[in-house]
Amino acid sequence: MPITDDTSIAEQLDPPFTVSAPASLSTPFVFCSPHSGRVYTDHFLSQSRLDPKSLRKSEDYFVDELFESVASLGAPLIAARFPRAYLDVNREPYELDPELFFETLPDWANAQSIRVAGGLGTIARIVADGEEIYREPLPLSAALARIERLYKPFHAALTDLINQARAHFGYAILVDCHSMPSSLLASSNGPRPDIVIGDRFGTSCDPKLTRMVKQAFAGAGYDVQMNRPYAGGYITEHYGKPHKGLHALQIEINRGLYINESTLATTHGFEILKSDLAKLAGQFFAEAPQLLERRAAAE
Repeated sequence: MPITDDTSIAEQLDPPFTVSAPASLSTPFVFCSPHSGRVYTDHFLSQSRLDPKSLRKSEDYFVDELFESVASLGAPLIAARFPRAYLDVNREPYELDPELFFETLPDWANAQSIRVAGGLGTIARIVADGEEIYREPLPLSAALARIERLYKPFHAALTDLINQARAHFGYAILVDCHSMPSSLLASSNGPRPDIVIGDRFGTSCDPKLTRMVKQAFAGAGYDVQMNRPYAGGYITEHYGKPHKGLHALQIEINRGLYINESTLATTHGFEILKSDLAKLAGQFFAEAPQLLERRAAAE
């Protein structure tokens, strides 16, 4: 008998995401944390062959808290409450894994993407280290329910925030916020990066803006890399349209800076990093408008 999904999932996760909005919009920036959700419902846990700590391996631990100060500085922050292991909004809406479902997928599903092949589609088959999530396949209706009740409302809200910023300022800058495991990034060629900035190799954001963000992090003492190993996912690619005044950057933060990756407890570095991110956000808010307005005036 197939495992059926809990039809009340939207009510259990009410609200399914949070929007920390400033009292008044004073910057074209919008921040997004799609993978820091940590509400694991009893029904999801009953479906999984993994314990709660193992399920958290796909989570961007506390990234929403690291960036929460941006709202007080004038930018909204949208953050999912549902975990990435349950539903990944940094994917196309129907990037579905045929190995995960009882039924044959419809023709309109994207079952051929690299992310699906890796087990990390819209409904993930595995957690970040490769362990299978589910005890048995799911009915397709379970995936479609998650997409309708959680994915689509999240993206509708994100789109609305971006459109508000663009309507007010003439352009919008989306910062998609993530964390990355430290152990996978160590290199014999040099120190592991603290920050990886992704702009889809120059296609999702004005290069001058990308350069400004990179230099700001480097100036604050962080080791920064561009686009490798993370160039930006669906959110960065989908919303980043510089020719339309929509700029999108992905920021990946090395977890070793702020948590114990074995216990998932925050370290003394958490408050230091959070303070630095607030200062850097203030710097971005001050410098980016002048940068983009100078460029527009020169064109």
